[in-house]
Amino acid sequence: MAAPSPDRRPASDQAVILARGLGTRMRKPVAGAELDPAQHAAAERGQKAMMPLAGGRPFLDFVLSGLADAGYARVCLVVGPGPDPVRAHYTGRSRPARVRLEFAVQDEPRGTADAVLSAEPFAAGDPFLLVNADNLYPRAALEALRVLPEAGVAAFRRSVLVAGGIPAERILAFALLGVDRDGYLTEVVEKPGAADAARFGDDPLVSMNAWLLPPAIFTAARAIGPSPRGELELQDAVRHSIARLGERFRAVEIAEGVLDLSTRGDIAAAAERLRGIEPRP
Repeated sequence: MAAPSPDRRPASDQAVILARGLGTRMRKPVAGAELDPAQHAAAERGQKAMMPLAGGRPFLDFVLSGLADAGYARVCLVVGPGPDPVRAHYTGRSRPARVRLEFAVQDEPRGTADAVLSAEPFAAGDPFLLVNADNLYPRAALEALRVLPEAGVAAFRRSVLVAGGIPAERILAFALLGVDRDGYLTEVVEKPGAADAARFGDDPLVSMNAWLLPPAIFTAARAIGPSPRGELELQDAVRHSIARLGERFRAVEIAEGVLDLSTRGDIAAAAERLRGIEPRP
């Protein structure tokens, strides 16, 4: 089993954004959520990335602007086939000025590892940042991963995420991370049950799906089978990379929270947080 080279250069300028999701949680009504007509229409379609917020700008504008601020110059948006609101928006007059945008098509929503496979031509054999379209990550996280000389994941303490506005009960909808004393990932437990969660202690490290992925992730994504949910999951590809391909993933702990836009109940708070900020994608 070959160990990865410790002096491998990171993908200092390229990022992949997962924007193909069906938005199932966003489609569900939330009692007390006050949305304007444009926000309601976007929520009905499950379009988290295109949710109009401060100044009517879509959430994805802020995500792209954050990537540009952190030094990423090339960005690939993973979208669905056919007419797509994300592609339509960013190939029109709203084309970004600070990042060079490309698109990858995931034909069917078969999971995050399958979405990653669709971006293989874009990655072109180099490491790359992977992030969600419905999370706005702190600049510190994006910059730390950009300069990391090896594969890695941004790790957030539960307490930090809750203090940053994510409801405590939502934490178990994410993945918990096991890390050894040298700071390397040992396990990823997606959507843990109560018994699994207890093993990680009161303030576990949580993944918000911000990764610096090595080229070997594509080999791993092709090697795994469907999860119990019937999808090809990124965390399974990461596990395969560690166990079978000799990859190591550095867990980079970040002391700032993440703005999460998962449900209709998040929209008002997200709009308030972003008020007065002019995104420059």
